[in-house]
Amino acid sequence: MPPNMPWFVRARLKTRQLMLLIAIDEEGNIHRAAESLAMSQPAASKLLKDLEEMIGVPLFERLPRGMSPTWYGETMIRHARIALASLGEAGAEIEALKGGYAGSVSIGAIAGPAMSLLPTALARVAKEHPDLRVSLLVESSDVLLERLEQNRIDFLVGRLFEGHDKRHLHYQALAEEEICAIARPGHPILALETIDLAELARGSWIVPPEGSVLRHRFELMFRGAGLQPPKQVLSTTALVFISKMLQESDYMAVVPVDVARHYARHDMVRIVPVELSCRMDSFGLITRTDWLLSPGARVVLQALQEAATEVYGTPPAA
Repeated sequence: MPPNMPWFVRARLKTRQLMLLIAIDEEGNIHRAAESLAMSQPAASKLLKDLEEMIGVPLFERLPRGMSPTWYGETMIRHARIALASLGEAGAEIEALKGGYAGSVSIGAIAGPAMSLLPTALARVAKEHPDLRVSLLVESSDVLLERLEQNRIDFLVGRLFEGHDKRHLHYQALAEEEICAIARPGHPILALETIDLAELARGSWIVPPEGSVLRHRFELMFRGAGLQPPKQVLSTTALVFISKMLQESDYMAVVPVDVARHYARHDMVRIVPVELSCRMDSFGLITRTDWLLSPGARVVLQALQEAATEVYGTPPAA
């Protein structure tokens, strides 16, 4: 075989070997990994041995109670996931084309742009590409970045923080996200002539879960003013529940301004006339640099970039 052939061709790399690497990583030992792939343990051991001999490095440490990937193994496992996910995407696209569709795209978004940006962009996509199937997941940036790493979404509209691994990510800033407080029409807080933090601290609040950036900044806003954060809080990000709970109680909620305006337009809530200092960082389009987008995903990405220019005044992408 010519020496300039790719290593995986020379190694006669098999998809079963890639599947085995992932299974061992998930199961922790080769016996359970072999069972999950419906193969015998000797066959699994030979597949792994052949791969390690070809690459020339150990991919797993053999421990008394199982197996743990080496640094070489972690690298192979990461690329095995990418390769198998890519093959899965290819199959899904072919099946979609055979079914008369132009492919499928899965994207993620945080709540604010899901209200203000996505409807404009996806309405345009639906009109110009009616056969393209699009699915949308609305979640926090941390959850969406995890889905992106797992190849479960094509790209997302969210934010990156200091702790995120950015080595294989491309970020295009779109806009900053303003935060406000909302309450039901007729809430007692709305009858006050002036509203200060001390009054807000005595109220009942629906807030994001502990550990979230907005929750931390919400509480820090009170502590910075020498006040204790509100004691009666209910933690959730479920917008449908939040809107209903506000109508049924005297709770207030801290949400992105785009979300507040949507519910206020339908007369479901009122925006509390007080400026909150717990602002959020800018958000943007996040794609992977080690992953090629499908033609359908590129169509949706371009539609979002164009819509962002209209909605937020974002400069067109270069």
